[in-house]
This record gives sequence, C-alpha cells and structure tokens, in this order.
Amino acid sequence: MTVLTGQETAGLVPPDPPRNTGRHPAASLALRVLGPALLVGLWYAGTASGVITPDVLAGPQDVVKTFGELWADGQMQEALGVSLTRAGLGLLLGASAGLVIGVLSGLSRLGEELLDSSMQALRAIPFLALTSLFMVWFGIEETSKILLISVACTFPMYINVSSGVRNVDRKVVEAARSFGLGRLALAREVVLPGALPSIFAGLRLSTTLSVVALIAAEEINVTAGLGYLMARATDYLRTDILALCVILYALIGLTADVILRLAERFTMPWRKAVAAR
Repeated sequence: MTVLTGQETAGLVPPDPPRNTGRHPAASLALRVLGPALLVGLWYAGTASGVITPDVLAGPQDVVKTFGELWADGQMQEALGVSLTRAGLGLLLGASAGLVIGVLSGLSRLGEELLDSSMQALRAIPFLALTSLFMVWFGIEETSKILLISVACTFPMYINVSSGVRNVDRKVVEAARSFGLGRLALAREVVLPGALPSIFAGLRLSTTLSVVALIAAEEINVTAGLGYLMARATDYLRTDILALCVILYALIGLTADVILRLAERFTMPWRKAVAAR
C-alpha cells in the first residue's frame, strides 16, 4: 500500500460527505399547517367583515359552535360512525380486489391478456354513472353504497399494483426461482415487497377516491351519515352544517393519508433516508 507524503497531499481537498439537509420535524409541521391556517384566517376575515354573508357561508366560529352542539346531542358521533363504516368497507373491498387482480395481471402474461383489457375498459366508465344502475341491482340500502365506493377504489389500486409488479427487477425474480420458490412464495417473498412503493401509491389514491365516492354514495336515499346531515342542512339553508360536513370529509381523507404515510415510512424506512439527502 502506497503512503502519500505531506507534500503529495498538500493540494488535495478533504472529502465532503453528504449531510442530512432535511428540515427539523417542527419546522416541517409548521410549514404544513401554514397553508390551512391562512385559509381559515381569510375565511374568518371575510365573514367577520361582512364581505361573506351567513346565508352564503357561515363563519368558522359558527362552524365550531355547531360541531359542539351536534356532538353534545350525539348526532355527530352517529353520522361519523356510519360514514366511516361505509368508506372503510368500500375501501377494503375495492383495494383488496385491485391488489389481487393487479398481482395476477402483472405476474404472468396470461393474466395480463385475460384481465388487463377488461379492467382498462371498465376503468373508463365514471363510477358516478353506475349510481342509478347499482340502485336497481342492489336497492337503496347499504349494499349499493358500499359497492359503489369499492368500484371507485379498485381501479387506481389495480393500475399501480400491476405496474409495480411488472417493474420488479427481473434478475431478482429469476434468482428467487433458481432457489426453487414457487409462484405463491415468489409473489409473497419477492414480488410484493418489491412492489411496495406502487402498492402504497395505489392505496393513497384509492383512499382519496373512497371519500369522493362516499359523498356520491350518500346521495342515495340516506337516512344516516354525513350525507344525511348535509341533505337536512340544505333544506334549512344551514351553511354552518354544510361547511362543517365539507371540512369533516376533508379531514377524513387527510387523516387516512397521514396514516398511510406513517405505514409507508415504517415498512420502507430506506425511502425516508434517501429523501433526507
């Protein structure tokens, strides 16, 4: 091994290792909260100054007061429970179907040939167009609402999973096969872990669509849930309840997305390390 002398190393620049330039968690949280806080501030300023009248949109203080009243008499807990159950069951069914079909389509040429063209054709149909048909097929009870949400959640999950499975490194797959892994073990031990980023992307899209589909589903002859509260509020021109329900829909979607982000960081810690550079 050659040892450099002092004269030989005089002109060399010491290495500059990569440093973690990520923001402090508190600063990142503050930046994330800043946008919504500004919107609420503008909302309050508009209603307090009279630029926005109560018949157009109630002020944030009135919305908070209404939330307290609905919570005190139990209406809010009941409505949230019904709506979350609908969205959760629909998401579970739709995401599970999309996951299974996506793996089958991405894992084999036969699966792609049998399934992909049909899924792409069905994906082109807006799920809102199926509302009336589902009412005829499944009635106006909970089944039609949950199935409508599940249909909306299936296709983004399918697209992301099938793409993620196809993009798994072929060399890793061939190496696993050379060790004698069968199709099920290969899918469980190699393909699904390799496709995790795409699976989480599909889950996040499906979660967002589950809330959108929930709003549409709760237009179908509802007698409970946030959609029922909105329907009653429309009859009485209660803009405070309408604004509250819109905010709650947004918070449901945001909370689900945050949970998925945390699960993504827990199952794929290396992605956080790469992003911090």
